[in-house]
Amino acid sequence: MENGKKLEQATGPGRLRLAAMGLEAECSLMLDDQPTRPEDLFGSPRDFIRGDLMHRQGTSYHLPTGGAVYFDTGVIEVATPVVEIERGCAARAGRSLWEALQFIRGELDDWDARNGHVTRLVGFSAHYNVSFELPAGEPANGRTIEQLALLLTYVLPVPVMLLATNRRSTGVGVRPRGDRIEITSDFTPNPSLMIATAALIAGVVREVMTWPSYGLDQLAAHNIPVISGFEPVPHTSRKGWLARYTCYPRNPFTCDIDSDLWRTQRHGGLSLRALAERIVRRFLRPIRRMCDPFTFRLLGAVLSGRSPSLLDLEDRPAEYEDVGKLCTWDMLAPSAQLARSRYERVVMRAVAGQQLRIDGHRLRPIGMSGWSAIVFRGDDDRREVIAIDDLIAHLDDWER
Repeated sequence: MENGKKLEQATGPGRLRLAAMGLEAECSLMLDDQPTRPEDLFGSPRDFIRGDLMHRQGTSYHLPTGGAVYFDTGVIEVATPVVEIERGCAARAGRSLWEALQFIRGELDDWDARNGHVTRLVGFSAHYNVSFELPAGEPANGRTIEQLALLLTYVLPVPVMLLATNRRSTGVGVRPRGDRIEITSDFTPNPSLMIATAALIAGVVREVMTWPSYGLDQLAAHNIPVISGFEPVPHTSRKGWLARYTCYPRNPFTCDIDSDLWRTQRHGGLSLRALAERIVRRFLRPIRRMCDPFTFRLLGAVLSGRSPSLLDLEDRPAEYEDVGKLCTWDMLAPSAQLARSRYERVVMRAVAGQQLRIDGHRLRPIGMSGWSAIVFRGDDDRREVIAIDDLIAHLDDWER
């Protein structure tokens, strides 16, 4: 920034320069043990969250954790800021999500005490988002994000089932979202299992993205086991595909996951756990690049049967019924000790309203443009939008 005139210009929101991921969670709301729509009870998150919040749009507000909260068709939805993809990124994204959930739970506790009610957050769904781009310098050769979504529907659901779903789950979805792939699944009330799921998804999506074709013939070319007779159906919301229980010869969520019940196209009869393990083995290196050491060990333990999957239990665990109390984030967990990502640090400074000085100009953050840029107001009251990528270089000064 060389002169005041640049304060009139926006370096502009757009695609992030670094590959990134993010998580979202949806929880339904119970009021005195009765289901209630949060928008009917509160109208806006501001009606139960104390203190100043940076507004996004509609009923969406930023939280002090850097994430965002909003009401979406009868549920409370929490989203993390973007986290650049590097070793430990899944744990960073998972930590951010659970910190936001714990913050929301704390604010609801205060509202309960002031109003003589008891609220509960019931885990509903989780969304795992991974940025999409073709490998640098390569022509598309017909590869599209829509083709990638369909291909991933044959690769991801079985291992995601082992790590993230329960006996009452109904499916795993894959949706193309312009510049990102979104995987939809049930909420997972165990933070460590959710982080392991995020690492699995990020590793697989980023690796399959590099394949020379997104045609289904790549499944055989890469020796991916596929259950005979499996055919995904269109996703129930937005575009995309759903591996619903009815897409399989039998319900994978209610079967014995260690019995060889599943006839495959090229690998004989396998159990659901063995199927998941074979798929993960094919992507072991890219998955490991997303993991902290604890998460990588946990993922291997669940897939080998040394640590239980939620599908090993007889029913959906009770922890789903009271998120933030029966299932909580452990600040002493190994994943909690990782340093914040650079994107997280930028967003958290902005949400805190901390002023930034660049080339003698003092800028006050007043909002965000999507997740890729911060909106500032200068000393002369002019508005400027700066991409978070351009703010990374100023982090040391901003955090002083």
